Amino acid sequence: MQTLIIDTLESLFDEMVEIRRHLHMHPELSHQEVETPEFIASKLEKMGIEVHRGIGGNGVVGYIRGGKPGKTIAFRADFDALPIDDRKEAAYKSTVPGVMHACGHDGHTAGLLGFAKAMVSIKEELPGTIVLIHQFGEEAPPGGSRAMIADGCLEGVDLVYGAHVQSSLEHGKVFVRDGFLQASEDTIKIIVRGSGTHGAEPHLGVDPILAASHIMIALQSVVSRNTDPLQELVVTIGKFHAGEADNVIPSEAVLEGTIRVFNPELRKLASERVTAIAENVASAMGASAEVIIESGYDSLWNHPEAMDIVRTAARAAIGEEAVREIQPVMPVEDFAYYTQVVPGAFFFVGAKMADETLVYPHHHENFDFNEEAMLIAAKVFAAVYFEAQNQTSY
Repeated sequence: MQTLIIDTLESLFDEMVEIRRHLHMHPELSHQEVETPEFIASKLEKMGIEVHRGIGGNGVVGYIRGGKPGKTIAFRADFDALPIDDRKEAAYKSTVPGVMHACGHDGHTAGLLGFAKAMVSIKEELPGTIVLIHQFGEEAPPGGSRAMIADGCLEGVDLVYGAHVQSSLEHGKVFVRDGFLQASEDTIKIIVRGSGTHGAEPHLGVDPILAASHIMIALQSVVSRNTDPLQELVVTIGKFHAGEADNVIPSEAVLEGTIRVFNPELRKLASERVTAIAENVASAMGASAEVIIESGYDSLWNHPEAMDIVRTAARAAIGEEAVREIQPVMPVEDFAYYTQVVPGAFFFVGAKMADETLVYPHHHENFDFNEEAMLIAAKVFAAVYFEAQNQTSY
């Protein structure tokens, strides 16, 4: 049966490409998706799949209920785009100014729809139930996963899986890791307040630019002196704004940045140290600092037993040498919340373009990926489903 599904998926590849390119030409921003979820729901309904619209907001969930008893396995794809102008030269480039699928979510959606069409074709022979989670809003906190979970998309689910194409990783390979795979994110905003004065008379005021500069330098000690060197942590200030004139010391300077970390306890420590350093350095220089730290996504944890299913399944579906272990990465992903509720795993699918001149990072205006990665992801999903049904630990 698994061999039949693999053959069916290969016959559906051209349709996956057509779907992906349609979505690529008609992107919608996070939390503003209207036509995309309707397109997905209509595709699923035409396949004869039970569809639930409006889950958590703009989410779509499909159910393929097999004819035999078994486990309920969920598979997730995201479908939102980014506020980026599509600059690449391709017939399928975005038709929406300032909006682009620059992260591969169109490919995730097309791959999951192809997987759904293949699996529903043998519905009566399937054990258990397949849950197809088409998620909105991944790119923009608060994301879409928590709202969809609250609305019941994981009810009755035994395992949950997701995959992400990666334009920088070798095509034809699947990349896996137990435990932490992607970091958490918190945003930093530090408002340093001093006392404005003429630039020629600095002694008559309190310079917030000087205080903010010392804060920015001191923040480097959070990583270098407050953190175990064997644990990953990034504290970055990406914005520094103060003043409008070259001969005026302003009353205020603003620093903005990000904290990326895996360990939840270290995440808490980093926030505490950033706050303490900013407030005390400012105070020492006669200024004051208001520190605003907003929590973004949690770090993504892969359950080892669930990831072992991916390893076994991927080797069976695409070859023994196709599975590679990978180090954790700092970009964030709201799939993290699914594996906090039920066991599951998230893996990467290599999608590097054959032509090196076309290889660009995610969120780049020239981003594209090798579309065969969609087929590989769908094949691994199918193999994961059958392998999971054979497991006795879930």
